[in-house]
Amino acid sequence: MIVPRHYEDLKIVHENTMPYRAYYMPSSHDMGPLVENRYASDRVTELNGTWQFQYFKSIYDLEEKFYELGYDCSKFTKVEVPGVWQNYGYDSHQYTNVRYPIPLDPPYVPQENPCGAYIKKFVYQKPEKAPKAYLNFEGVDSCFYVWVNGTYVGYSQVSHATSEFEVTDALADGENTLAVLVLKWCDGTYLEDQDKFRMSGIFRDVYLLNRPEQVIYDYFTTTELREGQAVLTVKARYQGQTVSAKLTLYDADHKAVVSQVLNEEAGTEYTHKAVMLVKEPKLWNPEQPYLYTLVLETEGEVITDRIGIREIIVKDAVLYVNGTAIKFKGVNRHDSDPVTGFVIGLEQMKKDLQMMKESNFNAVRSSHYPNAPYFYQLCDEYGFFVIAEADNESHGTQSQYLKDSSWENVSRKWNERISDNPDFIPATMDRTKLCVHREKNRPCIIIWSMGNECGYGCTFEEALKWTKSFDPARLTCYESSFYRNDRRKYDYTNIDIFSRMYPSLEEIQEYMEKKPDKPFLLIEYCHAMGNGPGDLEDYFKMIYKYDVLCGGFVWEWCDHAIYQGQDAKGKEKYFYGGDFGEEVHDGNFCMDGLVYPDRTPHTGLLEYQNVYRPARAVSFCQNTGELCLENYMNYVDLKDYLYLTYEVNCDGKLLEKKQLELKESILPRKKGTVQLKICVPECGKCYLKVSYHLKQGNALVVPASVMGFDEILLENKDERNQQAVKLLEYRKEDAVSMQVLETDRFLTIETEKFTYLYSKLSGLFEQLCLNGEELLAAPIEVNIWRAPTDNDRKMKLEWIAAGYDRSKTRAYDTKWEISGESVIIHSTMSVAAVALQKVLDIETEWKVQSTGEIFVNMQVKKDMEFPQLPRFGLRLFLKEEYESLKFYGLGPHESYVDKRRSCSHGLYETTVAEQHEDYLRPQENGSHTDCDYVMMETEGRTFGAVSSRPFTFNVSYYTQEELTEKAHNFELEKSGSTIVCLDYAQNGIGSNSCGPELRKEYRLEEETFAFDMKLLFGKEW
Repeated sequence: MIVPRHYEDLKIVHENTMPYRAYYMPSSHDMGPLVENRYASDRVTELNGTWQFQYFKSIYDLEEKFYELGYDCSKFTKVEVPGVWQNYGYDSHQYTNVRYPIPLDPPYVPQENPCGAYIKKFVYQKPEKAPKAYLNFEGVDSCFYVWVNGTYVGYSQVSHATSEFEVTDALADGENTLAVLVLKWCDGTYLEDQDKFRMSGIFRDVYLLNRPEQVIYDYFTTTELREGQAVLTVKARYQGQTVSAKLTLYDADHKAVVSQVLNEEAGTEYTHKAVMLVKEPKLWNPEQPYLYTLVLETEGEVITDRIGIREIIVKDAVLYVNGTAIKFKGVNRHDSDPVTGFVIGLEQMKKDLQMMKESNFNAVRSSHYPNAPYFYQLCDEYGFFVIAEADNESHGTQSQYLKDSSWENVSRKWNERISDNPDFIPATMDRTKLCVHREKNRPCIIIWSMGNECGYGCTFEEALKWTKSFDPARLTCYESSFYRNDRRKYDYTNIDIFSRMYPSLEEIQEYMEKKPDKPFLLIEYCHAMGNGPGDLEDYFKMIYKYDVLCGGFVWEWCDHAIYQGQDAKGKEKYFYGGDFGEEVHDGNFCMDGLVYPDRTPHTGLLEYQNVYRPARAVSFCQNTGELCLENYMNYVDLKDYLYLTYEVNCDGKLLEKKQLELKESILPRKKGTVQLKICVPECGKCYLKVSYHLKQGNALVVPASVMGFDEILLENKDERNQQAVKLLEYRKEDAVSMQVLETDRFLTIETEKFTYLYSKLSGLFEQLCLNGEELLAAPIEVNIWRAPTDNDRKMKLEWIAAGYDRSKTRAYDTKWEISGESVIIHSTMSVAAVALQKVLDIETEWKVQSTGEIFVNMQVKKDMEFPQLPRFGLRLFLKEEYESLKFYGLGPHESYVDKRRSCSHGLYETTVAEQHEDYLRPQENGSHTDCDYVMMETEGRTFGAVSSRPFTFNVSYYTQEELTEKAHNFELEKSGSTIVCLDYAQNGIGSNSCGPELRKEYRLEEETFAFDMKLLFGKEW
C-alpha cells in the first residue's frame, strides 16, 4: 500500500492541517459583496475545473506512486472537480438511511476500499507581498491524502468540513502538480451515516490562498444589545508576528460607522480584542436582514466580512431574538441534486432559498452536516435563521444485531459503541470545532446542533461543554440526547433546547403541562414523503398555542434521486435506493421532500406556504364588513409588509375583486381590522377569498407575490350550490317509458334511449349503454382500496392483511319495483376478501329514472375488527375519450381531509391528464375533497356526478392497482379507460411514514355511514 493506514486510526483524524479558524477570503483590498465575489480576491487561485482521475476498486490495486513528478498519467481520464465519481461512471450509487454501507466494526473498514487518484496541474507565481500559500479543500468524501510536486502535504477527513494545509515550501514558480488520493471509506464513515445517497470524491471547491507572513489568522465577532446601542466585540489571533490592525464597521450604504484597533488581551484563546460601540443600531432578523460590513486591515491584507447585530436569550423557557419571542418556520435541507449529486453551487443554493422564501420559510437546519461556507452567507443576506449542525451521525450503531431487542437494550448498545465511547471523544470534538469555528461569525446561526441520531454519551457531553464555553451567546441542541443508557446518569446542563423528532401533538401537550425549563423545538416534523404531509395545520396550531414551543423544521426540503435520462417515450427517469443493485438500501425513503429532485414543487410545499401565511383572518362580520387579521410575522408591521386583494365567488363565479392597502399598523402577533365592502347574493355557495400580497418585495421574492390566502364561507338565505341543486332535480322533459327484464343474474332496464345491465350477484351495474354507445369499459365497483401513499407505508400492512386490496362485492338478495317514472332496486350487499370475514354490510337503493339518471344510496356498516378504511365509494371505468373535466370543489390541485389548506373552493375546468400528480414512486394522488359535482365530457357526451352532501372524487388514466404495483412513475401504463372514483371519503394523508399515526379525526373508521350520489348521462348541462 502506498499510503499509511490513517484511515483506520482514531488517533489520526488529520495530519498537517492548519488550526481551526473562521471562514473568510483574504484580499489586498476591500472585497465588497462577499458571496458573489468569492473568487474576486487577488489572493485566491481557484483550482476547480478539469482534473485527471483514475478509479481503483481497491486501495490495494493502486500500486504506483502516482503523486510523483513525471508519473505517466496516460491511463487517467479527465473529470470535473467538484464532482463525485459515481457520477463519472465509476463505482455505484447507494442509498441507505440507518444501516451502514459497511460492516459495523469501527474503526475498521473493508480491506477492498475503493479509491480515486486525482491530479491537477496548475501554474503558480509566488506573490511578493503574500508569499505564504494555503491549500483549501471545502469538501472531500470520505478521507484524502495530499501531495504537491511529489512532496507529501498531509491527510484529512470529515467530509463536509474545510481542510487547510500550508504548502508554501512545496510550491514552485511555474507549473505545479497537485495529487490527491480519496478513499471511499475511513473510520470517519462511522460518524457520517446520514440519511442520503452515499457518494465519493472531491465534491466542493478547491483553492489556494496567498497571504503575507504576518496576518490575522482567526477572529470571532459577537454582538450585545444595550440601551440604544450595540456592542460589537472582535477577538482575534495572529499567524506570525503581531502587526497593527485597523477595524472599520460600515453600514449598508458603506458609510463608516465606527473604527477601532486591535488591542492585546493576554491569557485567552484569542490574543487581541477590539470593542466597538454602535449607536442606534439596525438589527438583523430574517424579515429585515440588515447587514453591516466589517473590514479588518493589516499591512498587505484586507479581510471583509458581514456583521448582523442581534441578541439571543432564553427567558422562562421562551426563545427570544432581539427581544421578540420567535417561531422557527423551518425546513431540513440536504445538499442534493439529481444531476450533480452532493455538488451544490451558488445558483443552486439561491434557487432553494428563493423557493423557501416564497413559501414563507424563515429557517433552515443544515441537516446533517455543515454546508459550503457561502450557504450561510446567503442566509445572512436573504434572511434565514439557521441551525448549524456538525458532521456527526452514527445512526447505524442502532441497527446492530442484538439477542435482546428491547428498546432499553437497543438504546444502551446504540450509545455504548460510539457516542458513549471515550475513544471517539477526539473525533467528536474535532467535528464540533470544525463546524463552530468556521461559521462562528455568521449572524444567521442561532443554534449549534452537535449532530444527528448518534445516541448520547461522553463524546457529546464534552462537545456540548466546549461549545457553551466557547460561544455562550448562542444556543445548543442535540435531539439524540433523548436516547439514553438507563444504567448511567448523563450531563444535560449544556443543552439549551429540548428538541424532538416527530412527536405527536399529545407528546407536545404533555411537555407543556410539566412546567418546562427549556424551549421545545420540533427538529423534524411533518415528514413530507410522497403525497404529504397531511398534518401541517394541526402542528401550526400547536406551535402558536405555546410560546415555549419555538417552532419546527419540516422533514425535508427535496427528494433525493439520481437522474437517469429519458426512456424511449421521452419520460424522465429518476432512480432511488435499490435501483443500483445495492446489497443494503432503504428504497424510496430518500424521496421525502417538499419539492421533486428538479425542484418542481410538491403539493405539500403549496400546503406549507398557505398554512404558514404571514397573516390570518380571525373573523369577518358580514353585516359591517369588518375583517379582523392577525399578524403571524415575528418582526414586521403587516401594514408595511403586504397588501390585500379580496374577491367574492358564488358557485364558482367571480362576482367582484378589489385591492386594499392596510392603513393602520398591525404589529407582530397582534390583531387589527380592515373594512371590506362586498355584496352577497341571496342564493348560492359564496366565499370571500382574501389574498396576501408582498408589498415591496425583497432580494428573493418579487413585489405582488401571493404569500397566502384565507377563505371565508359567507351566509345567505340558501347556501347550497345552485348548480348542484339544479343537477339533483328530476329532468322530467327527458323522461321516456321503461321496461325491466329479469334473469337469475341480471336486471335489464330498457328505454328507447338507454339500456342498463344490473348484476343481481354483485348489486352493481355492469353496463350503461346510451344511444347505442357503451359508457363503461368495465363494471362499476364498490371501492375501498387506494394505492398506498408513502405515508401509508405502515398502515398498508394492516390494509393488506385485512384484504382491502382484493375485496369483492356480493349481493344476497335483490328486489325491484317500478314506482312512477323510476325503477327502484334494493340490494343487500357485503364487501369481503377470500379467507376473511365481511368488512362491510351495505343496504343499497338504486333509483333509475326514466331520464337515464341514476340515484344511489348506501347505508354502510363496518365490522370494527377491521382497521380504518383507505376509502369508500364507487369506481367507474369510463371510455378513455372522457378527458375534459369540470368540477366544483377544492382545487385546483389535489386535496384531502387533512391536506387542503392550499386549495380554495371554485369551479375548475381541467383535464384528466392534468389531475395526475406525478409522484416518482406512484401512489394515490389527484383527489379532490369537499366537492358538489363533477362533469366529464367527450364530443358532446357527458358523464356527471352530484350529491346532496360534499364528496371526494378522483379521475385518472391509471388504475389504483397499477399505481400500487409499479415502483417508478416512468413504468406506469395507462389502463385504456378514464377511471372515476366517487368517494364518500378517503382516509387522511398524515405523515406516518416517519411520524405519528394518523389523527383520529382524519381516519375513515366510522361504524356506520351513508353514501349517496346521482349519476348523470347524456347531454351537456
